[in-house]
Amino acid sequence: MYKISLNLSVIKLLSKEEFKAYENVNGWVTSEYYGKKGRLLNYIDSAEKSPNKDKSVVLYAEDVESLVNDFFSLFKVVQAAGGLVYNQRNEILAIYRRGYWDLPKGKLDPGETPDEASVREVQEETGIQKIVRGELLITTYHIYRNRKEVRCIKPTYWYRMDTTDLELIPQTEEDIEEAKWVDPASFLGGTYDMFGTIRDVVESDR
Repeated sequence: MYKISLNLSVIKLLSKEEFKAYENVNGWVTSEYYGKKGRLLNYIDSAEKSPNKDKSVVLYAEDVESLVNDFFSLFKVVQAAGGLVYNQRNEILAIYRRGYWDLPKGKLDPGETPDEASVREVQEETGIQKIVRGELLITTYHIYRNRKEVRCIKPTYWYRMDTTDLELIPQTEEDIEEAKWVDPASFLGGTYDMFGTIRDVVESDR
């Protein structure tokens, strides 16, 4: 299953078998895909123009690989990677950027692998250097428009990381206003405004 964020909406791509067993469809728009890309664009347009977390979409198909390929072909794919970083007190590293709490991440450089980019981005955005990279936790997806108004889809590969460094230096040139250590439960249950993809990353390691 692919879970793709677009503003406040979510679009999920499932196989027909997954859809039959899927229970959380109350209030969702559901539709079987028969190979017409124009219908995919209709759902994307609707989610972009009228964002509503209660009107998300489940699309399913007998051939889910075809659905996924057709869906992704409608976008420029921009790969990114980041880290869910823990210190020795089992706190996680959170950053505040552009009005939301986030986790350190960024785009892959040419020729760079996701695991390499994840460490580099954490180091650049937060100032910590001693990082032990662990397993890949989750891959998130979100849709946005770039400065040229081109629709992009960004797969972000998230790795669990550990560090003994505690001093944080937020990368202000990347609009990071604050970086701090926070208890994961407080981060999820408190007053931290975050996008759904960030919540998914933290919850993936609970």
